[in-house]
Amino acid sequence: MKDKRIGVLLGGLGPEKDISLQTGEAVHAALARLGYDVRKIFVDRDLDRVLRQDPIDVAFNALHGPYGEDGCVQGLLEMLQVPYTGSGVLASALAMDKLKAKELFRLYNVPTPPYYGLAASRADELEAQHGSFGFPAFVKPRRGGSSVGAGRATDLTELQRRFEEAASFDDVVLVERFVQGREVAVGVLDGRALGAIEIVPSGRFYDYRSKYQKGQSDYHFPARLSPTRYQGVLHLAERAVQCIGASGATRVDLLVTEGENEYVLEVNTLPGLTPTSLLPKVAAGAGLDFDALVDAILHRATLGAQGALPARRRSVDALEPARP
Repeated sequence: MKDKRIGVLLGGLGPEKDISLQTGEAVHAALARLGYDVRKIFVDRDLDRVLRQDPIDVAFNALHGPYGEDGCVQGLLEMLQVPYTGSGVLASALAMDKLKAKELFRLYNVPTPPYYGLAASRADELEAQHGSFGFPAFVKPRRGGSSVGAGRATDLTELQRRFEEAASFDDVVLVERFVQGREVAVGVLDGRALGAIEIVPSGRFYDYRSKYQKGQSDYHFPARLSPTRYQGVLHLAERAVQCIGASGATRVDLLVTEGENEYVLEVNTLPGLTPTSLLPKVAAGAGLDFDALVDAILHRATLGAQGALPARRRSVDALEPARP
């Protein structure tokens, strides 16, 4: 792999551009420390021209949100025959589309909070659609990440305001029943859970500010769960990744209630790799430092149905999930 030219794709066209820049800079620095021939590629609408004029051998996808995480860039890289990190076109698209992902969760008996979707153009039907769904409710764009455009509604007036905000980011809005529980994230590599971390945000939920500003959230690793329940959460996360068909490094976000219920919120196929990101924290707990994690992700770069590039350093099989 040291003879390959690695391009780190960062920036992009979506609302998570700033987070992508942070991830990309951190990844680039790690690959440089590891001795790779690596360059940054700031993604705009001319990405195809850039890659044709100055080719790379492997793309490390550090993009987040629309166009970078939803199968679009993956499809372009397939056309250009450039192996890339993360999941393929279909799994990327399914995971990014929260409605389709929830349909798959239900099909495969992966518990997820009750929900409904409504087109932004039908905003006048919101009150009738919501009906007896109840409050609190959680509102978010159909496609997106980093809690951009997402928020909690406690009454109809707030629901309408949240709906308008989410609709500014997508033409379909997802309304989800609010579930009171602990916010837990599971890091998964090659379909195998590395561990679970519990997040305690300073605000009402784990929003954009809580995710990316230091000191806005507390973290407990391993998550404060009984050993039996902890293992159940890891297994549930693996099932969620499997039903989406995701590969490489992923993160599964869940809610764990005080009772006996766990709910999968979503599968993130391109988890953040910023200083406050969850996947690096989980990987570190499993014995994989940041540079080794980036290296592991790189060596799972694929093109279509072809196999991953030969792995270097430690195999994922040598890693054990952190125990509570």
